[in-house]
This record gives sequence, C-alpha cells and structure tokens, in this order.
Amino acid sequence: MGEVVGAGLIAHVPTIMLPREQRLELNEGSEISLVPGLCRLRAEVFEALDYDTVIVLDSHWHTTVEFVVAAHQARAGLFTSDELPRGMRRVPYDWPGDQELALAIAAQADSQGTWITPIDDPYLPVHYATVNLWTYLGRGLDRRWVSISNTAYTGDTEDFLRAGRAIGAAIAATDRRVLLVASGAMSHTFWPLRQLRAHEASHPSHIRTARAREADTERIAWLRAGDHARVIDTMNEFLAVRPEARFAHYLMMVAALGGSAVTAPGRPFSEYENSIGTGQMHLWFDRPAAGWSATTNP
Repeated sequence: MGEVVGAGLIAHVPTIMLPREQRLELNEGSEISLVPGLCRLRAEVFEALDYDTVIVLDSHWHTTVEFVVAAHQARAGLFTSDELPRGMRRVPYDWPGDQELALAIAAQADSQGTWITPIDDPYLPVHYATVNLWTYLGRGLDRRWVSISNTAYTGDTEDFLRAGRAIGAAIAATDRRVLLVASGAMSHTFWPLRQLRAHEASHPSHIRTARAREADTERIAWLRAGDHARVIDTMNEFLAVRPEARFAHYLMMVAALGGSAVTAPGRPFSEYENSIGTGQMHLWFDRPAAGWSATTNP
C-alpha cells in the first residue's frame, strides 16, 4: 500500500531562476528568501526522505474540460518560457516519469466523480511551475516526477478536492511512496505594468493590496497550526483576493492527504514574500507519525 510521505505548498516564481546578482538588484541588495529556502528544502527533505515519486500539482498547467496527468516514461528537453524568456531560457530538464502511477490516478476519476485523462504524447508541453522546482529539488536525484494540471477552467473548489481525492486513492492503491508538491502562490494579483518596477522587492509591503496580505497571513497562521479544515471552509472568502489557480494546487494536495481531517502543521522554508504583487511562501508538511488525519493522530 502506497503513502504520501511529505507534502508542500511551494513557490515557483520566475525570480528564482535569475542569476544571483539580478535577484539582489531586484531586492535592494538582499537575497530573496525563496532561494535559500529551496536549497534547505532539498537538503532536509528531498535528499533525506525515502520516496519513489514526486507529484507536482502544477498551477501553470491550464486545461478546460478535464484534469490531465503526464503519463510519460520519461521527460527531457530544454524549456524556454513564452511568458518570461528573459529569465527562463533553454533550461534543461530530464526526469523519469511514473506511467503506472499516472494511469492509476486516471483510473480513480470515476469513483471520485471527476475527469482525469493520462497523456503520454512526447509533444505535451511542460510548464515552469514544474521545471523551476525540479531544477532546485530534483535535478541529480534520479527520482520519478509526474505533473498534473490543476487549473481546470470549468472546475471549482469541489472539483479540485475530488481530483485530489483521486490522487490520494491511487497512491494508496499502489506501492508508491510519494512527495506531493503544490506548486503555486497564495494571493495572485500583479501590479499594473507601469507601476510594477517599483514593487519588485520581496518585502510584504509590496503585496498588491492590504486585504490580500491579510488573507495570506491569516491562512499561513492556520496552515502552520495544521488547521487545514479552516482553510478549506473559508475558500469562498479567499477567492475574493484571487489566489493563484483558485488555490487548486493546495486543495488537490490537501484532499489527497485526507482533506479537512488533515492536521499536519506547516514548517516554513522561507519568509512570506512579495513577487510583483503576489504572495509567495514555502510551507512543508511532514507526515505525522500516526498519519495525516486527525482521526488517527493522538
């Protein structure tokens, strides 16, 4: 029987791929905390835990009428972002996939009342929400990586939770030990282009609105305390500050772990930071010894 051995809400912002001198220039001479946070996350988690596969819930992979899981035996190539080629240009990637697990995830869709299609087309695009994190967390470790779209335009909170439950059921039905990575931001409204250059520093004062900053920090406190039920129950309120991908990356992750029953506290691997108006942070959830759900925790 498979299990999730760790999970995280991880930021993938393009800034992390810039040369260090450019990052310092944008951040008033200081390093953004997301970068050393990723390095520490690799050392303390991705190089330390025993796992087979990393599943990335990719907030940049947009679909329309279904969720899609990458079912390739392997993926390799050079990635150039059409969104920001200045900072993400010819980035090499090369990882083994996990076709068996991808097919198992798709096979759970009907029982969860959702739609998930496995695709192994070699021309299926990759996205920087996966590539950027693999560059820091996966390169050189020879672990399987699988991406899943999590921004179904026609979906809502319940659909994201259903897809997450399908992922969790598939993991339990296999022998895989899995790390789940919810790749994306919290509040996600950019500054207008003519004002943007004045708000590239990472201090939270540059978050687009005070309301967004307050909503983010409130949820960070809940996540650090392991109050996932409250985050789920207040999604309608959070949607008012436009979280990235309607927070589908987090919702799918937590549903795969057990949904509102999950009580694992979040361990910060960065500060809460701005990225041109959006709220970014690395939070990692270690698997409690007694299991993810409150019903099995002491």
